[in-house]
Amino acid sequence: MTFTSRLLQRFQHLKYELGKFGIVGGLAFILDAAINSTLLFNGMNENKAKIIAAVVSASAAFIGNRFWTWRDRERSGLAREYLLYFFFNAAGLGITLIVLNFSHSVLGSVWPVFTTNMADFLSGQLVGTAFATVFRFWAYRRFVFLAPAAAEVTR
Repeated sequence: MTFTSRLLQRFQHLKYELGKFGIVGGLAFILDAAINSTLLFNGMNENKAKIIAAVVSASAAFIGNRFWTWRDRERSGLAREYLLYFFFNAAGLGITLIVLNFSHSVLGSVWPVFTTNMADFLSGQLVGTAFATVFRFWAYRRFVFLAPAAAEVTR
């Protein structure tokens, strides 16, 4: 067996998790974008709009990830999973807000186009979410929805 085939075999399960995570995340992204843009273009502050949209979409994503993406994983308790999920989601939101505020405040002080609603939407919704998604996948998989062996170790 070649190195490449062994590597592919070892990470075979990961492609299914990534696929499911991507579908759940894509649907949550659409919900987040719809709420965020509606609030932004109706005059709400960019940070408040992003936080409200993130809380609603993260709640929907939690349900999808718990009961579909990682449904075959050991359960460590709904309360524990929910609290950890939202802790890591808050960290992901922090990453998104850093990108949004860097774009709006730092880049916007040099180029005023970065202070528009469209720039705020794009920096928070696309760029910030991309960075935060990589972090959240790693954190959810590692700490929230435990693999069977890891769940037994932490009990």
